[in-house]
Amino acid sequence: MADKEMKVVFERPHALLPVVANYCPGCSHGIVNRLVAECLDELDVEGSTVGIAPVGCTVTSYDFYGCDMIEAAHGRAPAVATAVKRALPDGVVFAYQGDGDLASIGMAETVHAATRGENITVVFVNNAIYGMTGGQMAPTSLPNQVTQTSPYGRNTETAGFPIRVCELLSSLDGVAYLERVTVDCPKNVRKAKKAIKKAFQTQIDKRGYSLVEIVGTCPTNWGMTPQDAFAWMNENMLPYYPLGVYKDVVAEGHANAAEAASARNAACPIAHPDPQVEGGAR
Repeated sequence: MADKEMKVVFERPHALLPVVANYCPGCSHGIVNRLVAECLDELDVEGSTVGIAPVGCTVTSYDFYGCDMIEAAHGRAPAVATAVKRALPDGVVFAYQGDGDLASIGMAETVHAATRGENITVVFVNNAIYGMTGGQMAPTSLPNQVTQTSPYGRNTETAGFPIRVCELLSSLDGVAYLERVTVDCPKNVRKAKKAIKKAFQTQIDKRGYSLVEIVGTCPTNWGMTPQDAFAWMNENMLPYYPLGVYKDVVAEGHANAAEAASARNAACPIAHPDPQVEGGAR
């Protein structure tokens, strides 16, 4: 019998280096890292991409990706990404952040980069806990969720309510694309990849700020097996953090975030000066 021709159907993305990652068993980050690398490959932008890795479980992701990487102080990834993008406007710049990093110490940077419409992409993993530092309560920890710093469960009377990042950012005019996904099964992994790729394409097309939120798990700090962690996520996190697209200016019929903002603020005279009037005011 003649030898059958071998066909490669699955292999490591070129943008993902052949190294051993330092994630805990069952961690969602490994899946998301691979999806980011696959998107860089398919868009053929690895050589022009700069990734920003702040403090968190992915603090050493500069060892994982083949593109250029910059380490940022805790929460400051959007500020660093802004500087890089303004210096390299034709490059692709992404920040890879966790919920403690993005929604706590980095919330000001997140909100202001988004409202300025910085043409960057943020990959945001929300596992409702501080993973790297031992399992403390995060801004996204659920009401009554037990963590190292909320042993009796998150008390919303003293700690407030969890922050829904996509819903919060969707009100800002500089945002072009927001979607919340998860990676608990092959179908959802494919949806997550499609969202991440679209976020990168949004940046490449110069449409404005884009963010993909991935609802993930932390089996180690949740004290669960990976299977039980995904079950807990589906039962508790997804009802609080519903999946879906939260903003897409192109789907709304606009070319970019600036055009969408102009239409939204059409009734404001000072926002639409008349060039025929001296001084630009109506």
